[in-house]
Amino acid sequence: MVYYQLEPFGTDAEMLGHAITSATIANANRKKGSKPYKPEDFMPDFEKAIKKQSTEEMIAYAEMITAALGGKDLR
Repeated sequence: MVYYQLEPFGTDAEMLGHAITSATIANANRKKGSKPYKPEDFMPDFEKAIKKQSTEEMIAYAEMITAALGGKDLR
């Protein structure tokens, strides 16, 4: 964990590299006097993208997948 704090690796580090590149390109092409972009503006936020489901919705989805794969309803 200490090494990761010193030298981040994995998907987050890769996305940050692309976000820095995107921010650089966007800033090079932005209108004069407009607010500069930050790398954070180009980072995906997967927590916001995930829809919170109720227990009933999760069960209904699992039943649908089970039925689609030929499984049987055990109720």
